[in-house]
Amino acid sequence: MGNVKKFLNHLLRSDRKKSANAELPSKNPQTQTLLSRKLNENLQLIQDIYSDCSDVIFHDFLIGDQTKAVLIYIDGLTNVEELDRNVLAPLQQDFALEHTLPNIRKKIAVSSIKHVKTVADVIEEISGGNPVLLMEREKQGLSVGLSKWEKRTIEEPTAESVLRGPREGFIESLRTNTALLRRKVRSPNLKIKSMNIGTYSGTTIAIAYIEGIAAPALVEEMKSRLQRIEIDGILESVYIEELIEDNPLSPFPQLLSTERPDVASAYLLEGHVVVLVDGTPSVLIAPVTIFSLLQSPEDYYERYVVGTAIRWLRYLFYAISLLGPSFYVAIITYHQEMIPANLLLTMAKSREQVPFPALVEALLMESMFEALREAGARLPRQIGTAVSIVGALVIGQAAIAAGIVSAPMVVVVAITGIASFMAPRFTVGIAVRLLRFPMMFLAGFLGLLGVFLGGIVILNHLLTLRSFGVPYMSPLAPMKGRDLKDVLWRAPRWMLNTRPHLTGEWNPYRQAPRQQPSPAKGDEEG
Repeated sequence: MGNVKKFLNHLLRSDRKKSANAELPSKNPQTQTLLSRKLNENLQLIQDIYSDCSDVIFHDFLIGDQTKAVLIYIDGLTNVEELDRNVLAPLQQDFALEHTLPNIRKKIAVSSIKHVKTVADVIEEISGGNPVLLMEREKQGLSVGLSKWEKRTIEEPTAESVLRGPREGFIESLRTNTALLRRKVRSPNLKIKSMNIGTYSGTTIAIAYIEGIAAPALVEEMKSRLQRIEIDGILESVYIEELIEDNPLSPFPQLLSTERPDVASAYLLEGHVVVLVDGTPSVLIAPVTIFSLLQSPEDYYERYVVGTAIRWLRYLFYAISLLGPSFYVAIITYHQEMIPANLLLTMAKSREQVPFPALVEALLMESMFEALREAGARLPRQIGTAVSIVGALVIGQAAIAAGIVSAPMVVVVAITGIASFMAPRFTVGIAVRLLRFPMMFLAGFLGLLGVFLGGIVILNHLLTLRSFGVPYMSPLAPMKGRDLKDVLWRAPRWMLNTRPHLTGEWNPYRQAPRQQPSPAKGDEEG
């Protein structure tokens, strides 16, 4: 029995060694081979690469009953009906032209056709859904643009819904997403450059920016960071985000993720760079600031007075979501003299049956609230909402009746939970939810001194954080008074004449000055 185990372990180590030493597809010299004039040699090479792949189709046929040819495509990624109608049917008919590649190209009734010269080119095209035609006595092939796969319809993103504004969102198709951007920004200065990342996935990544507005150094920095990535596969934009951000250890996001074309277009017009990833509806925007992450599209689709009021309410409750429980724990534990006498008596009466200190009480309730929120998000939508609401009500009331927690603590946790929901971006909201727990520990051990120390540490971190070189707290630190009109308040549209200083300095003016609306002179006289 021992010998059998040794033999199996030897086989496992051998397989792991072979796997570790195996060449990656992109570095495999076999795929860099130029196509030969002999069709059988090309077929043999490609069939060896795609061995045990039942969905890769090799369709042999004769061009005009004379020349051997083969169409290679992946079933499910290619429009087979169009392939039969516009490629196979014309080529299988007799025609007087000589069977050379230029003449064959004339017979194919498809607009998007390009030449492939290496095996790697063939693999890239058929992996993207484009069938490849190889012929006898031709050392090049033709890639026909007939890719097609199932995709969902364009609909409003559920995580970024608005009461007023566009109702369309990005989907998983890269070309659909770039078309949505082109629909918003119709200038030829909108540049979209593509590259493939992922040794095995070969995911297409697109960089979008407006030439003349975006800083060339920013565009080059984004390209450089993307080109440095060496990974086996990219399945979602967060893979890219974690590999190109300035400080990967920070809980705060340094790129903005959105599913809304109008948001992405607005940032493009301010000089930002947008990164689109094939296979995901979430696009990345860089650089960003903490104030960018706390802004909502609704701020710009309502009147500026309403937008300003909602923005200040959001700032206030974002601070409450971080400091609310810690302030309560600190005051109840160390600073009871700060509480009015009548309120202190009421709170003392509600806490007289509670066996735990305020810190343990807060940790129990916050942990339970986060667990209910996570359970509601993971369950089906019809069940999740009911579970989260009913669970919070039942558990909160039962905990008070059982004397495990006090009623004021339930109120504080509920207000904190509501405050955390006001963050318009999930990524910036969850950062505060995580920092809330160390802040409560500091409050439980050091009182208000701990709260202030924790706040100073977080503020210092935000002041040193950068997003592609842009200070995270700008334009507040460093102070740029011109840009505060779209941070501390939402200025009227006719006052937003300039772009943000740190991203739009190449083309600072976005509209003509002195556009404040007023009655016409003739109307005033009448």
